Amino acid sequence: MRATVGDRLHVHSRHIDEAEKFGEIVEVLGADGEPPYKVRYNDGHEGLVFPGSDCVIEPPAPRQGD
Repeated sequence: MRATVGDRLHVHSRHIDEAEKFGEIVEVLGADGEPPYKVRYNDGHEGLVFPGSDCVIEPPAPRQGD
């Protein structure tokens, strides 16, 4: 898995009643885009993430007006 700053981390839920999580990668701490990543989630908290098989790296969403 490789990412760059600004990519989005999409964490799929593991349970039916659990919401998916989305966050922005604000720092890549591994070599050549490898994990771990510092992620800022939509609710504002930040954390260090070693993504598992339930995660997908997505390119940043285009901004309005671009």
